[in-house]
Amino acid sequence: MQIRQESKVDYQSVFELIQKAFEHEEYSDHQEQFLVERLRQSSGFIPELALVAEIHGKIVGYILLTKIKIRNEAEKREYPSLALAPIAVLPEFQGRGIGGRLIAEAHRIAAVLDFGSIILLGHASYYPKFGYVTMAEYGINMPFEVPNENCMLIELRQHALAGVQGTVVYPKEFGIA
Repeated sequence: MQIRQESKVDYQSVFELIQKAFEHEEYSDHQEQFLVERLRQSSGFIPELALVAEIHGKIVGYILLTKIKIRNEAEKREYPSLALAPIAVLPEFQGRGIGGRLIAEAHRIAAVLDFGSIILLGHASYYPKFGYVTMAEYGINMPFEVPNENCMLIELRQHALAGVQGTVVYPKEFGIA
């Protein structure tokens, strides 16, 4: 398996992969492929953090990290972070560690690019094995109602979120008011 940066020629394959990966996902609006298209056009898009996993030339996995902020209204401060959304693996390739390898590589590149943290909304049983903890432990909230156990973050540098509290602010492309 090879992990590499996504290129424009991959867009259609990635669109279909995401569609298939989320087709039967219970907690999905089944629009993740359209979100990726919008995020590619946003100011939060970082090409180096749009990665595909290939096996024998076939794209079987995808991960995207985009810029977000954590806003502390009381202090009138904003802190940079990244959102992991989405991660997708073709159903017939799931359970083989592809998602984990994509996450590890995305973490590595994000740290090299000097990002300190990543935030996500996801399965409470999956992401902790990669070092994610609940955002509530840091006093960071989502801008919408969702169970605490599904709102997670990871510090890519020790103490990257020390003293940071507030609410996640997503780019308008996420469609979150």
